[in-house]
Amino acid sequence: MANTGDQITRMLPTAVPFARELGLKVAIAVAYTISPRHTDEHFAETTRRCTQFRPDAIYLKDQGGLLTVDRLRTLLPAMLEAAGDIPVELHSHCTTGLAPLVYLEALELGVRTVHCGVPPLANGSAQPSVLEVARNARLMGFTPLVDEELLASVSRRLAGFAAADGLPSGVPLPHDLDHYRHQIPGGVISNLRHQLAEIRMDHRLAEVLEECVQVRADLGYPIMITPYSQYVATQAALNVASGERYGVVIDELIRLARGFYGEDSGYTWMDENLRDRFLSLPRAREFEELDRRASDDMTLAEARQVFGAPGISDDELLLRAIVQGTGEIDTMRAAGPPRRYSSAGLPLLTLVERLRETSAIRYVRVQRGSDSVLVSNRAATTGGDHRGQLT
Repeated sequence: MANTGDQITRMLPTAVPFARELGLKVAIAVAYTISPRHTDEHFAETTRRCTQFRPDAIYLKDQGGLLTVDRLRTLLPAMLEAAGDIPVELHSHCTTGLAPLVYLEALELGVRTVHCGVPPLANGSAQPSVLEVARNARLMGFTPLVDEELLASVSRRLAGFAAADGLPSGVPLPHDLDHYRHQIPGGVISNLRHQLAEIRMDHRLAEVLEECVQVRADLGYPIMITPYSQYVATQAALNVASGERYGVVIDELIRLARGFYGEDSGYTWMDENLRDRFLSLPRAREFEELDRRASDDMTLAEARQVFGAPGISDDELLLRAIVQGTGEIDTMRAAGPPRRYSSAGLPLLTLVERLRETSAIRYVRVQRGSDSVLVSNRAATTGGDHRGQLT
């Protein structure tokens, strides 16, 4: 990401060379949003600043699915010009139902890589279906480079998994103009709805989303992407629940007002009175005191002391540090090993699974040409509860 937390000056100068040393390709995202300060000039200048790192690609990241065909016609040419010889890609979501059309327009304007999803994990609030985009691109005279036959097979397998677990498949969503006002991503709305239900406020979701519009404007129009979308939604929910706007202020907004997240966060555009109010809070003075103290980088030994446990791997140590604890990790382990799925794509495995469900069939022989295999049902022959055995 290049424009949500001053990454161009804070992170990319170190991260890009490090990635190159590891032999990785680098694609830098420029996050899209709608606000008075996020103009074509902003996105073009951000793209131009990204070119200094010579990434393999720069991509416009429309995490909220806010792009329209008309908006793209002025925005994308400005970014393409600023990028020079560096390829520009497009990443969007189907939250408003327009992403498939936006992708086709991007191809017409010169983009050659668009980010897609494989059904049933496409559509909904995810990316457009790779199969649909490829088909439409071919009709427009382009030659898709993906293996559509293989992807169709993968799609069928995933659909079988979803059906086995009773999970919904991604379907096109209706167009919702209100999304352009609050700009809260679909995943955050789902979490917000769940959290409001836990405190018996789910009937006030519309009020909270409306409050998000005001909170975002007050904060200087941060891009509605992690973590800002969560901060705005949480503060909006507190405002609605308490009946007083900013009667209770979350720590993250105080940090934002102090410039902790950089100019990209929008803090210089904040309502001045509100910023002064946040900075006068006792909690702001506590943060100021913490900043005065010298902070050394944590050593690996110190990290193990804080997050670790005897014998854990480096991978788990990193995971514990990221999730700040072990609760989610314990839940994952309690769920047991990954589930095995059978489908029409694995006929022999499906046969064995079916034999386990009955003792009426003693064996099945499968033959193809001179090759044959005998599947023997030990449960039928011994009366015990055994898995089907291949002999």
